[in-house]
Amino acid sequence: MAVESRFVVMRNGVEAKTFMDKKSADEYDRMLDMADNLSQMFTQSSVVLSDSVNEELSIFLAEHREEVLVALLAKKPTKITMTETAEKSTDITEGKSVAKVKNNKATPTKLSEAS
Repeated sequence: MAVESRFVVMRNGVEAKTFMDKKSADEYDRMLDMADNLSQMFTQSSVVLSDSVNEELSIFLAEHREEVLVALLAKKPTKITMTETAEKSTDITEGKSVAKVKNNKATPTKLSEAS
């Protein structure tokens, strides 16, 4: 008989996700805590967001925490992160590039150019 350990992340009495290792479960739980905090912050702001947009945006920002910290200048970017981010960064509405890569250095494009 085999024995398996499973780690279940519970939110408000509901099973959110099941993991095979504790580290992954803890990381996911922390991400959900960050998303909850962001959601509360958005609710208290003057910006009006629908519940679904608030939830999606909160989860997105929590999942991309490292990139958000770099964008807020709270963390210095690594060379690899900046290059990969610049190559993958696109404007959501039109799919236009928001950053250009020159000689493995990311140079931000002005917002007016990205529109």
